[in-house]
Amino acid sequence: MTSSINFEVNKFIKENGEHFEEELLKEASTVREKINEILEVGNIDLINNAHKLVSYTMESRMEELQQFAKGEGIAWATYSLTLAFKLEWVQAIRRTVWTFVQKFIEVREVEIDFFHMEKQINISIDKFLNTFFISYSEYKDELLKAQRELVENLSVPIIPITPTVCILPIIGSIDYYRSKVMEEKVLMEVGRLHTQTLLMDLSGIAVMEAEVIDQLKKIIDGVAMMGCTTAITGLRPDVVRSMVRLGVQFERNTQMVGTLQQALRIYFTN
Repeated sequence: MTSSINFEVNKFIKENGEHFEEELLKEASTVREKINEILEVGNIDLINNAHKLVSYTMESRMEELQQFAKGEGIAWATYSLTLAFKLEWVQAIRRTVWTFVQKFIEVREVEIDFFHMEKQINISIDKFLNTFFISYSEYKDELLKAQRELVENLSVPIIPITPTVCILPIIGSIDYYRSKVMEEKVLMEVGRLHTQTLLMDLSGIAVMEAEVIDQLKKIIDGVAMMGCTTAITGLRPDVVRSMVRLGVQFERNTQMVGTLQQALRIYFTN
């Protein structure tokens, strides 16, 4: 159980709330300039939250402290707030609490079990930080996973235009990771849609590394094994030069068409 002296110290801090906040802002010089910005961006009231942390700490309300830390971790991860600010702020709270413990002793002229109080306060604040960082990390990982899945889906937008013909417009830069994702998604979609002709439009690609060219060749060879013919459109001159230099040869049924419009005319005519 928490000793009554801790409650008295907490009460003393609340009674001197304005002075506590002034001292806290002196301790957290960098964060002080960001308080309003953090409030606007994430609706996070650092001053109010500091009082909560102090109360939970001084009264050893560990379950509430941990829930509070988890919520804070999620909030900071959601709005991508700087972790260095949080660490500086919590450490400033720790130092300010000890300043007011000293003032309490001087004003009330009481003796306290300093070792016991030091252990209880520091364990509580360290527990808050540990729970906060774990919550932040786990939620950040979830956000990154969700974003990656979204990017993966957007990276391979196979568009059916007839029951047997699909377009795969590839836009932007392609690295090895994205090309591997494309391989998996394209083969899956070709099988699911029973695609017979895949129009792979590369007009939106400016640069293509050698390993990516090789990966695209594997995709084309893979869909060919599934009975799907590929027509490549929109090859840029620099990409063609890279292919020639590397000696790239596509599956024999692969067709090369100048533009996507030309390919659409060919396949819709047929």
